[in-house]
Amino acid sequence: MFTTSRLIAPSTAPDGAPTLVGDFSLESERGAVVRAVLRYSALGLVDAVLNGAPVSEDVLTPGWSSYEWRVRVAEADVTRLLAPRSTLELTLGNGWYRGGLTWTGSTGVYGDRLAAIAELTVEYADGHVQVWGTDATWSARVGETLSDDLYNGQTIDARRRGVAADSGPVEEIDAGEIGFESYVGPPVARVGMLEPVRVFASPSGRVIVDFGENIVGWVRAELAGARGETVTIRHSEVLEHGEIAVRPLRSAQATDRFILSGGHDVFEPTFTFHGFRYAEVDGWPGGLEAIRRGGIRAVRISSRMRRIGRFSSSEPLLNRLHENVVSSTLGNFVGLPTDCPQRDERLGWTGDIAVFAATSARLFDVEGFLRDWLRDVLLEQEHHGGIVPYVVPDVLKYVGVPEDITPVDSTAIWSDAIVWVPWAVWMATGDDRVLRETFDGMLAHLRHVAELVSESGLWDRGFQFGDWLDPDAPPEDPAAAKADRALVATACLYRSASLAREAADVIGRSDVVGELESLRDRTRAAFGRSYVDVGNRRLRNDVETSYALAIVFGLLDEEERTWAGARLAELVESSGHRISTGFAGTPYILDALSSTGHIATAGRLLLQRECPSWLYPVTMGATTVWERWDSMLPDGSINPGEMTSFNHYALGAVADWMHRVLGGLEPTQAGYARVLIAPQPIDGVDHVSTSIDTPHGEIAVSWRRMADSVELDATVPEGIVADIRMGEIELEVRGGRHSFTAQVSPSALSRVRQI
Repeated sequence: MFTTSRLIAPSTAPDGAPTLVGDFSLESERGAVVRAVLRYSALGLVDAVLNGAPVSEDVLTPGWSSYEWRVRVAEADVTRLLAPRSTLELTLGNGWYRGGLTWTGSTGVYGDRLAAIAELTVEYADGHVQVWGTDATWSARVGETLSDDLYNGQTIDARRRGVAADSGPVEEIDAGEIGFESYVGPPVARVGMLEPVRVFASPSGRVIVDFGENIVGWVRAELAGARGETVTIRHSEVLEHGEIAVRPLRSAQATDRFILSGGHDVFEPTFTFHGFRYAEVDGWPGGLEAIRRGGIRAVRISSRMRRIGRFSSSEPLLNRLHENVVSSTLGNFVGLPTDCPQRDERLGWTGDIAVFAATSARLFDVEGFLRDWLRDVLLEQEHHGGIVPYVVPDVLKYVGVPEDITPVDSTAIWSDAIVWVPWAVWMATGDDRVLRETFDGMLAHLRHVAELVSESGLWDRGFQFGDWLDPDAPPEDPAAAKADRALVATACLYRSASLAREAADVIGRSDVVGELESLRDRTRAAFGRSYVDVGNRRLRNDVETSYALAIVFGLLDEEERTWAGARLAELVESSGHRISTGFAGTPYILDALSSTGHIATAGRLLLQRECPSWLYPVTMGATTVWERWDSMLPDGSINPGEMTSFNHYALGAVADWMHRVLGGLEPTQAGYARVLIAPQPIDGVDHVSTSIDTPHGEIAVSWRRMADSVELDATVPEGIVADIRMGEIELEVRGGRHSFTAQVSPSALSRVRQI
């Protein structure tokens, strides 16, 4: 990756964020420069500036990876920025490498020295190539950032700008086992800017700015004031009693401080980020009225992903729910898939993305993003002897795992991410690279879990998260779900073995087919013996999550599916069509209902507005998906649980069903090479449109309910086959636009025959 450059660090600890400086001269006798490329990376975060101009719009470079073995390298074309004599400045931030991580308050988890590496390759018209980069000849000085931390915020002193600072030496340091490699996924960048929708005084007299949406990023401030004055900005997702609510942040201070130069200043704290809708501002010259006149905006950041999936309907609350899912994806896909972006956590919990991967792939082109993260999953798994840890990168192995989620070992859903995430990417793209790259990890996971299975054939040993955050669990014990943990784990093992068996066919791994089939079939038989009460037509763990997993994962025969679907519908109806499932059951309950002929029940569950439900947060003004069904209580107070986030995408996995079943657009072959177009309308929704940009082109489906019929329009690109199923219409179509009108009854509409 780097030919001559060395990893360098300041020789002495600087007062604030250090800037490493190197000077470079072009070989003018070689003639015109054809192209110049800068490759750069850091242990920590790095902003690269060449001749006073940023080399890229990317931020938080190089992001968080499993630093022990892998650090990403950014690349920028800097031809336009070169001068005969050039200066390259690399300013370093603590980031994940040296900054605070987790609720333990641990800092410097990966190392206590920030360092950078860069290499400039210049190609001349005569074919000559000049290479220059970091080495011991560089120098170090302090910059304008006095302190920076991802959780606590950044302090910037504008008085230091443009002021000559004393320089000190740097030294080359050993990178150890770290491998520098190009980004596989997209970099993090600014993806939007929000103006305030309201500036007001709180009951205590604090100035609060409302940006209208819960986003991830920071506040950009442009202002003038007396030299040395400090503007302080605190961030929060919600208000409580009219004040910013900081309790859910736990120990994260989420506070930025800007010290004014006495002239016109612009501040952007690019070495931190916050999850926020509200900013409490103290010390702004002119106060509330000055802020109302302008100068403050919110910058939204995310990994740079292309939006590919869209949904709209006649129900505004449903549309808002869908956009909340989109926003939570953006806010938690910042370099890696995190659980939340605001409190003292922000970790790559494997369970969240395991259940959400298919939904994310419906909304964005996430192939590179997830393939990049999966590289770290494989590295951590290898370190753990086949176990996929709870979080990736696995910082918990350094700071410790809370006692209530031990002993640490493979655990259902969370560890199943090594199977479920690659499968979701494969189905979305039809590119088998992700299966080839991860298949050995799938095998390692399944072989380890096979050792954990008891003599009964059940995965009933070790710690399990189970149906995490069941709404009936007490706030202080989110794992206390109604669903039997061994049932959940065994069902997940069956699904993983089944998907791995299919993946083996895709990539030609016939050598392990027998092993995977044996594990799959043994697990299914054990599930049936232990949990399926055929005589009473019940599951022995008679709760909604159990039925949802058994139906959707394929653990029941056709007769069992019939009575299980009916029983599930009974349970949903007896709960008043309110949610009664957690992380394990929620992504699958609507599929379980709709696939067994209970679309009306699924519709009432989806459109429920009372807590707990998907639409309850929307009625409470949510603009992102919440962690808990009741993160905010009906009276506007915040859930008393210690773990409460207002930006968690996992429960937003419902958006996938909205596209596939309600919208009626479902892939039946990987990469949308063949699709099923079979809308299942629900009461309360009169029209739906869904579309997705596929490797073959855009597929779009829309339907509208008329008095006694449904009108369907479908646009299919050339090269794929679409099977239309609506009412009595059953036919195969190819590229073009197709319109149909079906005279159907509600019962006929719900009859969808899979291909």
